Amino acid sequence: MVKAHSVGVGDLLRSSAAWRTLKNRWPNAQLHLLFLSKQQGYATEELIKQHHLLTSAHFITIRSGSPHELGAKNISLKSILAEAKAICAEVKPDLIIDFEASGLRTSVVTRACAKTSGAKALGIASFFGRSLFYDQTAPSLKQFAKTHNLSLPMDYTQRDYVALATLGLERKGQAIELRVTADGEHARDRLNAQLSKLPASRMVIGLNIGCGTPDALHKRPNLDVLADALGQIDAQTPFILVLTGAAFEKDINQTFMAVYQKKWGDTDNIIDWAGQSSLSGLTGVIDAVDVFISTDSGPYHMAVALCKPTLVLFTYAEVTSYHDVPWCLRLVAPYQTQDVALAVHNLISSGSICSA
Repeated sequence: MVKAHSVGVGDLLRSSAAWRTLKNRWPNAQLHLLFLSKQQGYATEELIKQHHLLTSAHFITIRSGSPHELGAKNISLKSILAEAKAICAEVKPDLIIDFEASGLRTSVVTRACAKTSGAKALGIASFFGRSLFYDQTAPSLKQFAKTHNLSLPMDYTQRDYVALATLGLERKGQAIELRVTADGEHARDRLNAQLSKLPASRMVIGLNIGCGTPDALHKRPNLDVLADALGQIDAQTPFILVLTGAAFEKDINQTFMAVYQKKWGDTDNIIDWAGQSSLSGLTGVIDAVDVFISTDSGPYHMAVALCKPTLVLFTYAEVTSYHDVPWCLRLVAPYQTQDVALAVHNLISSGSICSA
């Protein structure tokens, strides 16, 4: 399975619905991911390499340095092809699916790998001449949307089904999925040890404010509204709040705690877990809480994939990031304190609603 573009947690994890559909159709199939990444060593790589639906995951860096660097240059196609063909020679695939709806780089890699391994190649005929790289072609994204009565831009999870349409495979409401990893089990044990020292009768809420990179700051919610809502919830249903995030997001967690303390008097019921676990470890942290609240970021998609009752807070409408599953509620700004409180209460009262 060939993919490219963003190696963000959500962007890759949303492909897991398609992986499940393939496994449902061919239970004994081995699924191997070949991803062309713009940045080497991205945190998502280790998480995806441990995904239970994948036999293996391989990441080929296509740029030198960070993609945000002005001087970052593309690695030669010759070098990329050599690495890709070596992987395919080892994996020995029977079928190679290029899931990317546009571009030539993945088309060339798919064709080269098919030739190396003797596999059949499947891709999307999004423009004239692209079909020459494949043995089987799927309709363009635009045609797929039209025949399936979908609007554009399309839900990113649904986009992978453009290629699968040629195999007669439809999504049929398939959700994304993830399991707690070994690192997650360790992190969950450490967090539970902390929680055991607090009132056992209290509900545990996870909160990911996150969005600590410069390009994501605009996704952060209004902290006053968030603190007001959580304080109201605590007054009715006392809880322990676990703040998640990367180490560089500890500052925003501390800022939130200061806002909360100013409004409600103390923060004895809040644990700041920023930087305390890896991305893989976060699977266990999310599993340990009863409800997870998040901005539109990687942990949001992880919580949905783990079937955790989840509230996602959007600062603007972003339909490509929505998950229409019963265990996930969303609020799009502008929303009020009572909207957040009501959504959390609805998730609490819904009980076990996960269908996975």
